[in-house]
Amino acid sequence: MLSLPIRRALISVSDKSGLVELGQNLEIRGIEILSTGGSAATLRQAGVVVTEVSDHTGSPEIMGGRIKTLHPKIHGGLLGREGNKEDERQMDEQGIELIDLLIVNLYPFEETIASGADNETCIENIDIGGPALIRAASKNHHRVTVITGPEDYQRLLNELEANDGSTSLEFRKLLAAKAYRLTSAYDAAISEWFAKLTGDRYPERMVLAGSLKQVLRYG
Repeated sequence: MLSLPIRRALISVSDKSGLVELGQNLEIRGIEILSTGGSAATLRQAGVVVTEVSDHTGSPEIMGGRIKTLHPKIHGGLLGREGNKEDERQMDEQGIELIDLLIVNLYPFEETIASGADNETCIENIDIGGPALIRAASKNHHRVTVITGPEDYQRLLNELEANDGSTSLEFRKLLAAKAYRLTSAYDAAISEWFAKLTGDRYPERMVLAGSLKQVLRYG
């Protein structure tokens, strides 16, 4: 499987930057859009046709939105292997439809703790569903494209334009690698916050994450 067409996308973002333009472009290409809560509302207000994840799964969002996408029809749609007879049999039995494109960005945990928010607010900004979706899509990058930030929206649209509505394996692989770096850094920030919260200065495991600030020139 090299270049694969995008037929169905799942969008669930906290940062709505560029969302409407992206949704409009996907709709023009005939891509079915599944979405959650605020993302669905933003797209719908702009006239983009979306299907709520709760309608797709038959299960409502519960626990104040803590559980939205943790459902076999979502994770099965991301992890399902097209061409694998057993996967296809089980997907058919469970009414699971393949999801080819995941667009997710995470709750702003680091920004929340930097703002001096109380512990309860910080805890509510620990994203559960988002990292689970990203890891599932990235694991199945041979079929699924994962986008984790608005900075890659145009990159995605360029890829679709260049490949007649498809994405290449190399493109999917690069984005999967980026996605795993993101979830690793996200978990590291949460771990560091808990260490400070508990006063654990010397944990048995310590993870450090950084961001590229400048490309240096040598020679």
